[in-house]
Amino acid sequence: MTTGVALSATDAENQIDATVQLAREAEAAGLKSAWFGQTFGPDSPQLAAIVGREVTGLHVGTSAIPVFGRHPLLVSSQAQTAQAATHGRYHLGLALGTKLLTEKGFGIPYERPIARLREFLTALRQLTDTGNADFHGELLTATTPISARVPGAEGGVPLLVAAMGPQALRVSGELADGILPYLAGPRALSEHIVPAVTSAAEAAGRPAPRIVALVYGVVTDDADAVREKAAEQLSFYEQFPSYARAIELSGGQRAVDVAVIGDEEEVAAEVRRYRDAGATEVVFAGTEIAGEADRRRTWALLGELAG
Repeated sequence: MTTGVALSATDAENQIDATVQLAREAEAAGLKSAWFGQTFGPDSPQLAAIVGREVTGLHVGTSAIPVFGRHPLLVSSQAQTAQAATHGRYHLGLALGTKLLTEKGFGIPYERPIARLREFLTALRQLTDTGNADFHGELLTATTPISARVPGAEGGVPLLVAAMGPQALRVSGELADGILPYLAGPRALSEHIVPAVTSAAEAAGRPAPRIVALVYGVVTDDADAVREKAAEQLSFYEQFPSYARAIELSGGQRAVDVAVIGDEEEVAAEVRRYRDAGATEVVFAGTEIAGEADRRRTWALLGELAG
């Protein structure tokens, strides 16, 4: 099992320079991967390509690009470019997104997300595997009158989905290489998420999917204060049904209930629980919440657990 971290440098004077420096620290700590979110700020595949080019010991990934407001041809170009730039160390994560950000940000209706995900993945797989597509769906069309191939990315791009609900897990098992569940604890993984996506992959004749568990957590000696701060930060996710369901299936009521906050022994034990629940990789987010010293403690521990 490998470990990684989500990198966040939103308060830096130059976010790109600061992210590269954080990635160098992550590599030095023994971590295996660095992941980048996608909202309306930096372009995550481009950021991953820059970081992967500068820090050659890390795999880099996007977690995750919403399928609304994007097109498979454009995302394929981004992903293949990042893959060529990093010589095969880029991993593309996709997401359904949310009604709130889709409709307020793009001004388009958030309709039929599962159908859109299925069509997006189908077209994108053709593009990243072959450089060509001839896809005509109900919601999307993707054809290549000229080649969409990016030399240097011939090995394809691993496709992951931030899936947690039954329908999204089914589509991901059939068409993707794995999933990126967030705020889903070991219980939700072992009893619901991993069996569902694995069963779908088996039925489709695909290999066992990667389970990249994104975990909000930090090593600290001030767990109560950090937990209170984390509760405020994570409350945003509680309004979305997919996260609320994952939290409930994990045995929690609030998002902070599935956060991993404690000393080295407590955090290491939780990482092992994720492994036992079926996670093939564990990626920590929010490690900066308790300050630089605790972030470095967290990264040092995760580096030791990287395997």
